[in-house]
Amino acid sequence: MGGVSDGAPRGLDGGTHEGRDDGGGEEGREFTMRLRTWQRMMIGGVCLGLGTLLAAVQIEIRVDQPGAPIAPTMWGVFFEDINYGADGGLYPERIKNRSFDFPEPLMGWSVVRLEGSEGDVATTAEEPAQTVRPRYVRVRSTSPRGGLGVQNEGFFGIAVQAGAEFDFSVRARSRDVRPPVLRVELVAPDGTLLDSRVLRGVPAEWGELSCRLIPKARELKARLNLVVEGEGSVDLDEVSLFPRDTWAGRRGGLRRDLVQWLADLKPGFLRFPGGCIVEGRHLETRYQWKNTVGPIGGRPLLVNRWNTEFKHRPAPDYYQSFGLGFMEYFQLCEDIGAAPLPILNCGMACQFNSGEVVPMSQLQPYLQDALDLIEFANGGADTEWGRRRIEWGHPRPFGLKYLGIGNEQWQQDYLERYAEFARVLGARHPEIVLISSAGPGPDGPHFRFAWPRLRELKAAIVDEHCYDGPRWFFDAAGRYDQYDRQGPRVFMGEYAAQSVRTGSPENRNNWECALSEAAFMTGLERNAEVVVMSSYAPLFGHEEGWQWRPNLIWCDGLRSYATPNYYVQQLFSRNRGDHLLSVQVTGQAPATSREPGLYVTACRETRTGEVILKVVNSAPEPRRAHVRTVGQGAVASRGTVTVLTAAELSEENSLEAPRRVAPITSRLEGISDFWAHTFPKQSMTVLRWRAGR
Repeated sequence: MGGVSDGAPRGLDGGTHEGRDDGGGEEGREFTMRLRTWQRMMIGGVCLGLGTLLAAVQIEIRVDQPGAPIAPTMWGVFFEDINYGADGGLYPERIKNRSFDFPEPLMGWSVVRLEGSEGDVATTAEEPAQTVRPRYVRVRSTSPRGGLGVQNEGFFGIAVQAGAEFDFSVRARSRDVRPPVLRVELVAPDGTLLDSRVLRGVPAEWGELSCRLIPKARELKARLNLVVEGEGSVDLDEVSLFPRDTWAGRRGGLRRDLVQWLADLKPGFLRFPGGCIVEGRHLETRYQWKNTVGPIGGRPLLVNRWNTEFKHRPAPDYYQSFGLGFMEYFQLCEDIGAAPLPILNCGMACQFNSGEVVPMSQLQPYLQDALDLIEFANGGADTEWGRRRIEWGHPRPFGLKYLGIGNEQWQQDYLERYAEFARVLGARHPEIVLISSAGPGPDGPHFRFAWPRLRELKAAIVDEHCYDGPRWFFDAAGRYDQYDRQGPRVFMGEYAAQSVRTGSPENRNNWECALSEAAFMTGLERNAEVVVMSSYAPLFGHEEGWQWRPNLIWCDGLRSYATPNYYVQQLFSRNRGDHLLSVQVTGQAPATSREPGLYVTACRETRTGEVILKVVNSAPEPRRAHVRTVGQGAVASRGTVTVLTAAELSEENSLEAPRRVAPITSRLEGISDFWAHTFPKQSMTVLRWRAGR
């Protein structure tokens, strides 16, 4: 009977990525328990199907009549520097406030005094190493004994693996005739020495000192000491401790395990850098892409929009170093095969905060930033910003096609500014597709005000957002069924089910939320004629540094894991297909939160000739369905079935149990033009088989 596996189930990836912590033996036991639970569900469903199961649903698929194309950008990812997603996360620099340029210059640092030491530690900007970040620290030791220096706490500790290589560097100078030596130490919280080096020959003028540190033990909460030994004065700036093990092995590159999670999604696009972070609380603190490119030391610090946004999770030390900037974002898109989708400030600060707007008469610099960004991404050596991209190490254009104008703005102030961007960019760069905003919610006065006017402006793609409870997502699977097929296309740019309420610190990435998102996503795919982009948000959350939850991927300084929500996204993205197939479902009322049942969508992948059937069963019992394929020349007798489910709706993954809720793939036998399959309770299933000649 179709749907019963006769092969050994495996994870969707067929394994794990080096750099993740997948639980070892405990993970193996967890996988076995999940497998047995799934088998009991399947066997129970077959038994029920013989007599006591609810009447079978009929699913009819027209495989000879491909419908609307599914955009390659249908499933993407959204990145915003929230929850320490950049510094302390994707950008793996271990030193916080490495140039002493936080408003409190020694934030993240403390003074280290070894026995017998005397002297003082102070910050100054006298004759700096560089002008963008002029402040540095001066350590003046007045005793030949002991040692005096500074210690950095890192991001919730400095996380190191035993035997891993770290590159240390610092800009330093000493005006002493006989400069003292500088000792660099990695220490555990109890003072245990993990590794150390002595750096001699501190130059009289600013110069770089470097060494390699290899800690002898694993430690999440290590500290870095910079100690001046003997009498003398040393100035220190641009302190860095960077892992050698980065994505693609790049020096100063991104955190390998976190990028791998993104690559494994096979996303159609990457939206960056946000989010509300684009706007800033005030225009003065808005995100400006030109400040995030070029040499790292020349990128000015900026306060993070989220540092004190939530009283329940204040983060006063949350600033943006821009080690992860627009060059790195574009490079990341290229690495993972995703179309770049940058979002630019449109002359408006966050309307949830100050609501500050730049007068229309002063909008030109914002328009110029957009023109220059297109030139930076796509221009050649004969253009100013194209030349800069080449000089900074990327000769090839990035192939920018999409550009977002503003984030989550609303009402007439936004529409006036968007219209001007559309006029100017449409004239200069008609090849660029602009994305506009419908406001912060999926309905309400702002939403209803925006849509008719954006339609009049002939907007290409409109960005919609929704954070709500699982019930909304179960009920919204038909949201786009009645949208105008001739109007603007839709980008569902931010969405995530909230287990408690929007913005609550108690929200969880549980299976109920993920299941409701899966139900909603069947409606996105089924309406591919209207919906051309979508992305869950936010992307990353640090276990100790989060401000908002839920999030798609969680991490600490060394480990990371994917949530059930991630695996839902992955199943859709990796089973996208390129054309919809017509599907008729009979034998049940349309599934809703009140009437749980099967949510169904089907598509075809031309490359493999496979039909891809996605079915979400929201019911608390297995549901049996008869699948009829109409119009094909032949049907393969076997395929694959991937099931994502959990024993309870409250289940979630964690660092200790990273695959408690994860997909299982096995062979699917007994396929014909009319066959039966049992869908486990509260599950998402992806069936793939060849149909047609």
